[in-house]
Amino acid sequence: MTASTTPAVFEKTVDTLGDTVAMRYKELGLWHDISWRQYFETAMNISAALIDMGLEKGTSAAIIGDNCPEWVMIDMGIQLAGGVSVGIYTTNAWQEVEYVVNNSDAHFLFVENEEQLDKWLNFRNNVPLLKKVIVWDTKGLKDFKDPLLMSLSALIKQGEKLEKKRVQERMKAVKPDDMCVLIYTSGTTGPPKGAILTHGNVTWMSESIAELNPMEAGDEVLSFLPLCHIFERLFSVFAHIRHAYVVNFVEKPDTVTDNMVEVSPTVGYAVPRIWEKYFSAIQIKMSEATRFKKLAYMAAFKIGQHRAELKMNFKKTPAYLELLFQIGHFALFRKLKKRLGFERLRVAYSGAAPISGKVLQFYQSIGMNLIEGYGQTEGTGVTCTSRPGKAKLGTVGMPIPGTEVKIAEDGEILVKSPGVFAGYYKNEEGTAETLRNGWLYSGDVGEIDEDGYLKITDRKKDIIITAGGKNISPQYIENMLKASIYINDAVLIGDRRKYLVALIMIDEDNVVKFAQDNKIQFSTYGDLARDPKINELIQSEINNVNKALARVENVRKFRILPKKLYEEDGEVTPTMKVKRKYVNKAFADIIEEMYR
Repeated sequence: MTASTTPAVFEKTVDTLGDTVAMRYKELGLWHDISWRQYFETAMNISAALIDMGLEKGTSAAIIGDNCPEWVMIDMGIQLAGGVSVGIYTTNAWQEVEYVVNNSDAHFLFVENEEQLDKWLNFRNNVPLLKKVIVWDTKGLKDFKDPLLMSLSALIKQGEKLEKKRVQERMKAVKPDDMCVLIYTSGTTGPPKGAILTHGNVTWMSESIAELNPMEAGDEVLSFLPLCHIFERLFSVFAHIRHAYVVNFVEKPDTVTDNMVEVSPTVGYAVPRIWEKYFSAIQIKMSEATRFKKLAYMAAFKIGQHRAELKMNFKKTPAYLELLFQIGHFALFRKLKKRLGFERLRVAYSGAAPISGKVLQFYQSIGMNLIEGYGQTEGTGVTCTSRPGKAKLGTVGMPIPGTEVKIAEDGEILVKSPGVFAGYYKNEEGTAETLRNGWLYSGDVGEIDEDGYLKITDRKKDIIITAGGKNISPQYIENMLKASIYINDAVLIGDRRKYLVALIMIDEDNVVKFAQDNKIQFSTYGDLARDPKINELIQSEINNVNKALARVENVRKFRILPKKLYEEDGEVTPTMKVKRKYVNKAFADIIEEMYR
């Protein structure tokens, strides 16, 4: 019988594979191994100390810090004690950290370093339930004293001295329906809501996602997305303790590309913005290549593209085409993937936001099995994904085993599975709106095709109804615009208006390359956004998109945003999704000017 709580799953894996490598981290230029036994014993010590300091079963403890072994050891330490683990984005301002700590009723707060500790100092008098703040990187804090503060090393030493009987009792007392983690939504439409995921939710999901694309002890992943997001938590914690592969933590957030090459993972995953960045970098490199290399690349790519189109439409690939592709792969794509750290990837996932079909098809064309998945925090991360070798362009695959998906009369996607969450913490109104008769109302609009594949058309709240009464799906048009190598993101506007306009965020790398090739003088991002030739370039890209759209769907006007969008300014979420509400407000003058 499969264990249905995280402590039981964790203990079972440690009993089986205790001395094998569980994770790696890089320090001073060297990769260091941590065994399953070391991982478990550290988590047990953290758990024992927390229980000793008053962490009760069902009580919350929060964590804020970048991806590292300490983060997941703390996470599992909390769960072994029957506590509720709450992750907080490192990029959150102190006011947002205060909100999550208070809203989750956290009794303990783990912070990575001085920068995160400073956030707590701004609200320390406003969190009456907080018993202790524990910091794991004490650099610069040697002389800082506070009765509420202690180091993680001191906490672990305290746990080492304590009997583990109480921890074992807590582990056995945890039930599948108990709260395991609170995952706070990114807040695209308002204040973040704490989604309650139970032990049953996360253990079921860790099993179900591997049924389609199996994961095993020999696999390696690279952990770099925010751990407080369900996407990374699934791979770095929940599926990890179940399937016992190796998690490699990036050295720093800005060394992802270097660490990717060093690790060369066998299973990859990232948000679309990451895959799009790699795609742009490849386009730039190829534009700078010699004429011979360009011709060879284009010839091989056309073969790969033809093959990908057939495969993604479930058609048989002729033997001659497969042979030509293998030659092209051996001569070109194999080397390209090795240079990027992708050569061992058996499967790679794109999730958390829609990805451009052009980008997805590009990776399939070079022989990389990048597939799009769909889900939300409230469904424990995954609802649909493609089967091995059965990716279908324009869809997010079929429901994972044990998941039922249906389309409501108004087009909303409804989900039912053992992964559907227990509700929002202290938010009955939000829960009642999202959970009805066992069905999760996703807020997304979509359709199921003849092959049973789900196609997402838009967010229900984002549907545009023009002044003429036409319903427009902005996501569809925005994805077409984002297929351009010069457009990083786009926000379509036109609700109750006579025509559609767009706010454009340019792809800086490719636009800079275009400017340099065309001797356009600039010194800042704003210079590029204002330049007439750059605007002509974007207009030509929009014209190409308009040709494939109905007249009512045409983008009549656009403006390049004068600045990049930053999470700190409230314009994008930590997973790089644009917050329409905030962008519409921040650039209201530019929008109105397009309608004058």
